[in-house]
Amino acid sequence: MPRAQSLEKPQTSQPGGQALYEQDFSAWVEEQVKALRSGQTHRLDSENLAEEIEDMGRSQRRAVKSALIIILSHLLKYRYQPNRRTNSWRATIREHRRRVRDELADSPSLRPYSERILDDCYQDAREAAADESGLPIATFPAVCPFVLEQVLDRNFLPESD
Repeated sequence: MPRAQSLEKPQTSQPGGQALYEQDFSAWVEEQVKALRSGQTHRLDSENLAEEIEDMGRSQRRAVKSALIIILSHLLKYRYQPNRRTNSWRATIREHRRRVRDELADSPSLRPYSERILDDCYQDAREAAADESGLPIATFPAVCPFVLEQVLDRNFLPESD
């Protein structure tokens, strides 16, 4: 009589008892994908799989946050250093806007998150802009002068104050 599927041990261990997850992450991923695609859920390493999925979500949020900080710091430098504007600044703004748009296209639920963290990102961007420009931090408004739509707008560049 065959064993019940729920009693079978996940196929995640290598000789010596070390989990495949810890020994060879890439091989572990391949095994998990095979098990998922073949419907052999009894072979899944559920605990590590859940942890990896959670980490993917955190990674997406970190990517959005990082890109927003970069965009905001460049928008500040663009506004407050009009004589030092470069194509490189515009290219950096464009590239990081694209990154955020891509993340939002893949995961629309990140838009409310982006709106929630915009002010915190701005404070980090303000510090970065002061460090990079050599201007006193007080040069830059204490409250974010941009809304998310402007930050992500392909054509928005702030005017000089």
